[in-house]
Amino acid sequence: ELAKNFIHKWHEMHETHPNFGRYSDLGWQGWWREVVSDTFHRSGVKLSGNHLDRLSNQFIEVYKTSTFWQYCYGTSELLEYMKTQQKTMEGKEPFVLGIIANFDPRLDDLLKNLKINHYFNFILNSYECNAEKPKTEIFNTAMESSKLKNLNPDECLHIGDGPVTDCVGSRRAGWHSALIHEKDQASLTKEFGKELAECHIFSSLFDLQRRFAS
Repeated sequence: ELAKNFIHKWHEMHETHPNFGRYSDLGWQGWWREVVSDTFHRSGVKLSGNHLDRLSNQFIEVYKTSTFWQYCYGTSELLEYMKTQQKTMEGKEPFVLGIIANFDPRLDDLLKNLKINHYFNFILNSYECNAEKPKTEIFNTAMESSKLKNLNPDECLHIGDGPVTDCVGSRRAGWHSALIHEKDQASLTKEFGKELAECHIFSSLFDLQRRFAS
């Protein structure tokens, strides 16, 4: 019941206070406190205000650790492969790796705790960028953050698992897109629209790595 109410409240808050409260007086920490507090309330758990505050603060802290996160299948292998490719291409046309995430400012700490931050040349969270995917603005910010001269959108590739936020968003920004998803292209196009037909779809990051290596 708690999990169901948490998801419901998360989506409700995303609608009423998008981008983790970036555009309201809540701020991202207040946004999460509201999510936690109302989740317990809807679940019939009666707690004092002080207890709720402590739980909310604990939640905010623990979710920037590796405790509640895990890698997608093929993550480590793909990151190692891309880092190796970067090294072998030194002196040639460079490429950089970055992260664009609909997340709050804890993202940097989270990636450090997951021990993968060193793979990336830049890390962007939507809260501090003042724009969430699928908005084009955050993809433009990523291009600027790459520090690559004369970079064009059609020279960029976005990898993600969200049909709209990742695939549609990057395509509208003029990027190429690789979508990691268990459904096939026909099913996704039927569900989310014809823009999905322009995305390259892979069942896992491991499959994407094999495509890069072929």
